[in-house]
Amino acid sequence: IKLSALAMVCAGLLSCNNPSDNSDKANSTTQNQTTDTAPKQAVPSFDENNAYTNIETQVAFGPRVPNTEAQLKCAAWLTERLQEVCDTVYKQETTLLAGDKKTNLRCINIIGSINPSASRRILLLAHWDTRPWADRDNKNKNAPILGADDGGSGVGVLIELARVINANPLVNKDIGIDILLTDVEDYGKSEWGGASYALGTQYWAKNPHIAGYKAEAGILLDMVGGKNATFTMEGYSREYASRILRAVWKAAGDAGFGAYFLHQNGSYIEDDHVPVNKITGIPTIDIINLPPNSNTGFVSHWHTHDDDMNNIDRATLKAVGQTLLQYLYTY
Repeated sequence: IKLSALAMVCAGLLSCNNPSDNSDKANSTTQNQTTDTAPKQAVPSFDENNAYTNIETQVAFGPRVPNTEAQLKCAAWLTERLQEVCDTVYKQETTLLAGDKKTNLRCINIIGSINPSASRRILLLAHWDTRPWADRDNKNKNAPILGADDGGSGVGVLIELARVINANPLVNKDIGIDILLTDVEDYGKSEWGGASYALGTQYWAKNPHIAGYKAEAGILLDMVGGKNATFTMEGYSREYASRILRAVWKAAGDAGFGAYFLHQNGSYIEDDHVPVNKITGIPTIDIINLPPNSNTGFVSHWHTHDDDMNNIDRATLKAVGQTLLQYLYTY
């Protein structure tokens, strides 16, 4: 994850202009929100303790860096967990060239589909790999990080979300949900260029698990487990998927978590949602912790060895998970 160069021209989180409501550049498919004729359904409860345990399990494997044993073990666990709660699970295994143009990286993308026969789809995604360098730390800069928040938190929330949906199927059978766990997101460096990040998502966007795959909405989770999280309206999300952004932020308020999801403009972040928007045309937002008055634009444990379980807060996991359930069950 990195700040886009475009963000550098913004004086602060509130300084970038919000594009108009008609600015979505992605697929022009109309997002059909709840109507009077849509089936009504109670919104189930999200279990933040389960999400927390999901993150703990990932961290216990150690840094999930491409080409390591931890990568293989975690991939096997993720596949098993999705098979328990999804109707169909796909696994993409390939080799990608790192941004240094020298290193071959094993990439394992894992996709779980719920109600795969439904023609209308919602895409939920998060990266599960962790950074091979602690370049923002003051020590051991060349050692890999645990990535409890950056890599673990989004995946932990999505696995629990799939479990809840499996136990409480959506009444609207026209809607299907796809959970994309992407690999090789964080094996990038600024000097290699923005395209050196999100390599697994770039591959999936060009080679989707289903030929011609489309979704009406996409939601990326990244660093969604930190204490006192601040989710502002990220720049590319505003540009490509403003309607989805507003709907999710409304869902947060309806679920009682508006204090986390602020109606303020955030920076442009080069993250997995960018290739999804630009390559597939699926309008996709990024829910990412962008704290105010940060020297880096991100949380203090970003790309450091402090990104461990001590920085994971159950209250934040609850806020994000319950917001997504509110959005999905009233879609």
